[in-house]
Amino acid sequence: MKLKVCGMKLNIAEVAKLQPDYLGFIFYENSPRNFEDTIPELPKSIKRVGVFVDESVEVIVAKIEKHKLDAIQLHGHESSETCRLLKSTKKDIIKVFSIKDEFDFSVLNDYEDVCDYYLFDTKGKLPGGNGYTFDWKVLKDYPSTKPYFLSGGIGLNNVKNVQSFLKRQESKYCYAIDVNSKFEIEPGLKDVELLKQFKKTF
Repeated sequence: MKLKVCGMKLNIAEVAKLQPDYLGFIFYENSPRNFEDTIPELPKSIKRVGVFVDESVEVIVAKIEKHKLDAIQLHGHESSETCRLLKSTKKDIIKVFSIKDEFDFSVLNDYEDVCDYYLFDTKGKLPGGNGYTFDWKVLKDYPSTKPYFLSGGIGLNNVKNVQSFLKRQESKYCYAIDVNSKFEIEPGLKDVELLKQFKKTF
């Protein structure tokens, strides 16, 4: 199971020493984790993910070049056409869908050919980092074979729930666990000890 630590801002090098598979950098001005610095040198095994919310293709491409991003995570209402345009960057495209108690999986149809991964997060007032989990049973109806990231309120307090989920049929295409706010001392500052404990459980 891959691990993505999102909302990176303040102690990037420290978290990178834990060798997660992905580090996420949020390029969204309304987020307290908005990243405006320079990403330090990272091990080649760690993929840099740029997180965007309804941003223009031009701005995203500029950030890819500036920060040498490996993947693009689209956290807004981006159309399949936007994803198609971004595919030309040859970067992995991760399209986010927010879930509360239920979800109409037919909305994925338009994205099947233009994304590399989906990410399922909890629907909240703000895009991402809400600290709550959605009902993972919803994923029993997942109709695709595309790998997905599981996100939303995942922390040490629900490790057993995650482990239980990963044994069930609906986790068949779960590719990565995405963590953020439950491992923070403050927005953008990760608790490395908590992350270390979490990483050991998978």
